[in-house]
Amino acid sequence: MAHPTTSLLLRLATALSLGAGALALPGAALAQEAATAPRARLAMLQPPRSGLSPLSDDAFKLSRWSAAETLVRLDADGTPQPLLATGWERRDDRTWRFAIREGVLFHDGSQLTPERVVASLVAATKAAPKPRILDGVELEITADGDGGVIVRSAAVDPLIPNRLSSPQLAILAERAYRADGRVSPIEAGTGPFVLKEINGTTSARLDRFDGYWGEPARLSGIDADYVSDGTARAAALRTGVADIVEAIPVSQAALIDPALIHEVPMPRTNTLYLNTKRGPFADARLRRLAAGAVDRAALVRIVYEGRADVASGLLGPALPWAAGLRGKPEASAPQGDAGGAEIVLATFTDRAELPEVAVLLEQQLTAAGFRVRQDVRQYHQIEADALAGRFDAFILSRATVLDSGDPVSYMVSDFSCAGSFNIAQLCNADVDATLARASALPAGPERQTAIIEAEAAILATGAAVPMLHERVIQGEQAGVSAAARDPRERELVRPATAIAAKAQ
Repeated sequence: MAHPTTSLLLRLATALSLGAGALALPGAALAQEAATAPRARLAMLQPPRSGLSPLSDDAFKLSRWSAAETLVRLDADGTPQPLLATGWERRDDRTWRFAIREGVLFHDGSQLTPERVVASLVAATKAAPKPRILDGVELEITADGDGGVIVRSAAVDPLIPNRLSSPQLAILAERAYRADGRVSPIEAGTGPFVLKEINGTTSARLDRFDGYWGEPARLSGIDADYVSDGTARAAALRTGVADIVEAIPVSQAALIDPALIHEVPMPRTNTLYLNTKRGPFADARLRRLAAGAVDRAALVRIVYEGRADVASGLLGPALPWAAGLRGKPEASAPQGDAGGAEIVLATFTDRAELPEVAVLLEQQLTAAGFRVRQDVRQYHQIEADALAGRFDAFILSRATVLDSGDPVSYMVSDFSCAGSFNIAQLCNADVDATLARASALPAGPERQTAIIEAEAAILATGAAVPMLHERVIQGEQAGVSAAARDPRERELVRPATAIAAKAQ
């Protein structure tokens, strides 16, 4: 039997080279293992960008593997629920108290304490760069003598519990925090699976943590491979090399047994970001012309084969309240001609559809009089250039409620003057004012109305052209049960996830 950390691509290549009849050989070996101690084999979309640091986007991998936990979790409606905190109260506009769960062990055997919670959260507030969920947020965190933690915000913030649900604010053991500032999650979380091995950008291995405070895991472990090539991920599902596969490309979905495909509308918008600070799109007229040239329906029909929803705003059908508050958008047609303005249109290959979107967009923009040059790379190679504003236009697949379950943090991050993910280089007083108003309101209908007003202000600048809303296309083998199908991409393998033993 292959070692659990053997590259999925190597196992897949072996399976394919042996032919369909020979696939039973590695499958039989894996079935033998599963009969006594089943493990989940995952094909993940992207490799880690920061060595699985929980203070980066890699935190969402730790969350999807149930390795690291936060004080708060979000339910299906985005409502905060207890996790490592058993409850909380708002003492005044800026002060919250969280009661810390007793009897929780970290993976290294140390105890969860209020002091440990404080240390983890303070480390996040001092990180450079800060986690997105803390953009523009100043927190003071102290231990309360009676088994609690006090969180004080510099400004009125009604979403502190939502913020503390972000995987980037996971609570880790002291051993995770190194003197050089790096954070290692190996054997440092509190979840039902303990991270045992990180193999760079190739794979990771996790085992069941038998000291878990909650429901024990039914799997004995997780073997996660990073497979950025969408065709390879789909082949891993078809051949049985992987049990659960992230982000099946639309182009591959039709080639797979429909019983293995699970599709869920998600709060992820495919958006064209236009550089408002420099280059041709510093001209608002050209931004309007580009927006009018985009044929959203054609993108959905041709690239996504109907497995997406045409966008009328930044927020899609995963947030059903948005459309009702937004109303029917006014139709607009492109006015004038770009006159041969030269633009660089960039995107990344990690999501298989995006290069195809770029090809179709190039045609549409060319028809509007632009001269288009493409720059397409892997995400880790292009992110820094995108954030530095080195492109005129950038196609991004963006999760709109990834961090807090509320879209305000995404809007602040991407479109405010102080935003840390401001690819459009936008700084607009009206936008900042609407975002500040939305940020100050408690969760509920009034906040939702303010969010749509902020969306309208952003779209009025022409900095972003929402094109379509994606859907989760997740692959699962027939024997997999209780895997999470999470629109927010926070959960994947849960304690209840199981894999039925294959027949001998």
